[in-house]
Amino acid sequence: MAKNGYVPLFETRPVKGRTFFKLFAASILVGICFIFIYRLSFFPLEGKSIEKWTWIGMFLAELWFSFYWFLTTACRWNCVYRIPFKDRLSQRFGKELLPGVDIFVCTADPLIEPPSLVINTVLSLMAYDYPPEKLSVYLSDDGGSDLTFYAMLEAATFSKKWLPFCRKFKVEPRSPEAYFKTAVEPDLDPVQTNEWRSNKKLYEDMKMRIETTTKLNRIPEEIRKQHKGFREWDFVSSKRDHQTILQILIDGRDSNAVDIEGKPLPTLVYLAREKRPQFHHNFKAGAVNALIRVSSRISNGPIILNVDCDMYSNNSESLKDALCFFMDEEKGNEIAFVQYPQNFENVTKNEIYACSFRVIEKMEGPLTSALDVFTEERLFTGKNMTRSVRLIGRN
Repeated sequence: MAKNGYVPLFETRPVKGRTFFKLFAASILVGICFIFIYRLSFFPLEGKSIEKWTWIGMFLAELWFSFYWFLTTACRWNCVYRIPFKDRLSQRFGKELLPGVDIFVCTADPLIEPPSLVINTVLSLMAYDYPPEKLSVYLSDDGGSDLTFYAMLEAATFSKKWLPFCRKFKVEPRSPEAYFKTAVEPDLDPVQTNEWRSNKKLYEDMKMRIETTTKLNRIPEEIRKQHKGFREWDFVSSKRDHQTILQILIDGRDSNAVDIEGKPLPTLVYLAREKRPQFHHNFKAGAVNALIRVSSRISNGPIILNVDCDMYSNNSESLKDALCFFMDEEKGNEIAFVQYPQNFENVTKNEIYACSFRVIEKMEGPLTSALDVFTEERLFTGKNMTRSVRLIGRN
């Protein structure tokens, strides 16, 4: 509702139909009270010491159960949905007023996290429905692998055709692997059919080259000669002992960084931070810290999005969903981050964690007021906290 001319960019709506849950929770509270009354009424004043210790153990266990129950019930008591309004965002803020977004992707091992998987994540992020000149994707390769670097080079070339294809035909999801696995070949429009087949073949050829190279565990000499960036690996002793390797594969600041339609491409950066055996590298926290320092010199976007390398964006407009929170004139300054739950597409019925993941995604996630759920990807991004984090990163 508009108030004094102010129209919010998002709305908080309470979840209806929670009466039964509240009655059920109240009955449990009454039961817990009766347990405590019973326990305190029958303290073993006389008797063996083992009986007293048994009583103390049981009482502590009941206290812990009550504390845990109180915390989980409090989160579910007043559940809400957060509803963003992307149309209002587009009307109120033009392309030039939207903030820059730095996207961080972290990978650590080309064998456990295959390069073909990583580039699908990267391509889905590059294809966000967002001004490409304000979008920067940074990959942190903690494995320091030239295999991952080669895959990123292939992805940079493929993106020149993949991004226009996604825009033209409203592709969802924009991970090539996920899209071509589920999409049906169009047969009504011959132009779209030809482009669909062409992009699918380009992707399959690229995937085959990457997987073949990964299986060989080395970059062929003819490929190494095609890009000067491979020379950096001549000075790498091991993945735990090497210099910083920083390569800007696509520089969005360059007017020549365009796709086949002449539209600008997002910035794409590969980083293998310096590692030495005598210094602790702090795993993913150290990788993110390095990405913050590097991005502050290249794009310095006020919004940071953090994505795991084994994920992909299944909604090209999820960035705009998050911006509805950060750019709201009245409440935007109160919000530090938005988080999306992760959905695992390959979880089977026999997966040992399948039930718990489904409960979290379909029941707990949407009904927990701490989570703002728009898509099934996981998103972390910050506004007010970004600058302070960057300052810490430079120290």
